[in-house]
This record gives sequence, structure tokens and C-alpha cells, in this order.
Amino acid sequence: MEKRKLSPKYLLKQISYKKHLKDKETLLLGELKVCKEDFEIENMDFPHLSNSNKTKAKTKTLVTKEIGYGNLKKLLDNTSSSQISDALSNISKRNGVIDGLKSINNKKAYGRIVTVKTSSDDWGTCLYGIDEAKKGNILFIETSGESSAIWGELTSSCSKEKELAGTFILGAVRDIDFLKNFDYPIFAKESVPNAGSALGLGEINMAIEIEKNEKITINPGDFVYGDENGVVHIPQELFCEVMLETLKIKVNESHILSEIKKGKPLSEIVGLK
Repeated sequence: MEKRKLSPKYLLKQISYKKHLKDKETLLLGELKVCKEDFEIENMDFPHLSNSNKTKAKTKTLVTKEIGYGNLKKLLDNTSSSQISDALSNISKRNGVIDGLKSINNKKAYGRIVTVKTSSDDWGTCLYGIDEAKKGNILFIETSGESSAIWGELTSSCSKEKELAGTFILGAVRDIDFLKNFDYPIFAKESVPNAGSALGLGEINMAIEIEKNEKITINPGDFVYGDENGVVHIPQELFCEVMLETLKIKVNESHILSEIKKGKPLSEIVGLK
């Protein structure tokens, strides 16, 4: 069962928790005080850093990343690809949307990317990607050639066991009857019944270029966010700015919702009247 979303007011209160902000360098987003370092992309690495930490005593750096990851998770669990796309557009004038990628099982997924590039008749390269990825990572797979599934029940089961955050496929999947009811997020362009072989002739952790109205380059370590609305890619160098802008949008929308509850028409709140 998925967790219930936090209310906008409670979410913002959690992120600006005063005890955590003590002795931190902070900035104001409207009336919200936050610590900028909490929203750096390196904090997304906390799940696998913590998983590999064999000592009981946590270093100061690990504690900082844990707090930052916690605040990022609160935000990301309680936002949407729509708000993140708006935030990216406000900063870069690009929406970051990956055309054609849709959720197979209505799950939300986000994380840093491990890239895989393979022919559609070679699902073996995906196994190298699973081996390379760490806890909390996303596999982002590009395929070429005729429609043939490179992902299904076995790869999903293996990825869930390794605690990956999800798989995004510019190509096809199969075993839909299993995937739709399996607790592992998958995004793909289509489903087909046929598959190729475990050849392992592709590449992992290279740049993937997608031709759109403007070319999108997806690099290993970038961030991707997917939900029922669609999929948004954020270059790692823009991640912190986009997260802070997403918070601004949440603050503004919280204010708008408050005004609506007071009986004000939306047209007046947004300045049309």
C-alpha cells in the first residue's frame, strides 16, 4: 500500500524543521526557510552509501546526506512530474519530458540514472545494468531495432531484490500480466510478447541522446522522475535549482489552495480579474 501524501502545509513544516536548520546556512523561499545543501543531488546517493556502511558510527558527512535525503524524499514523495516539469521550465525554458514513456503499473519512481544502450534483440545487456546499479538507482534503457521485449518478470524480480528504484525503457516490455501487479515501478513505450536473447553486446553508463524538438542528452548520474502523468529528466547540474523551484511552486500552490478554501475564485487569485 502506498503512503498517503502529506498535506502541503505539513510537508513544508517538515522540510523547514527548525531544530535541523540550527547552525545551517539557510535561504528563504517566500516565508519558508530551508537549507540549500539538503537539495543537492549527491544526497540521492544516501541509500546505497548507508547500505554499504559497515560501521555503527555514522560520519558527519553521512549524517548530513541522510538528513538531506530525508528532506528530498519528503518533497519527491509529495510532488508530481507536472510540478517538477514546471520547475525545470521556469529555470531552463525546457520541460524535460521524455515523450512516449508511460507507467506500466501506475507506480511512482525517481532516482539517479544508470544508462543502458542495447539492441531490442539483446536483453542480456540489461543484466549488466542491473549488476552496475546500486540501491535507489534507476535503470534508463534505450533500445534500437524492431520491437522486441528487453524486460519482463525475471529482470523486474531481480531489480526489486537489489532494491533499485525503477526501470525506464525506451522500448518494449513483456509479461504485463505479472508486471501490472508487481511492486516495482516500470515505464516503457510498449509491450510485446516476443523477446530476443541474453547476448550482452550493448553498453552501460554512456550518454543517451534523444531527438525531440530539442535534443535531450541523458547522462549517467542524471535524475529522472516518473508517475502517472509522465516522465521528466533533470540534468544533474540543474537538480538543486529544480528542487528549490519545485518547493517554491509547492509554497505558492499551498497559498492558492488556502485562498480557494476562503471562497476566492481561482481567476482572481491568479490575477485574471
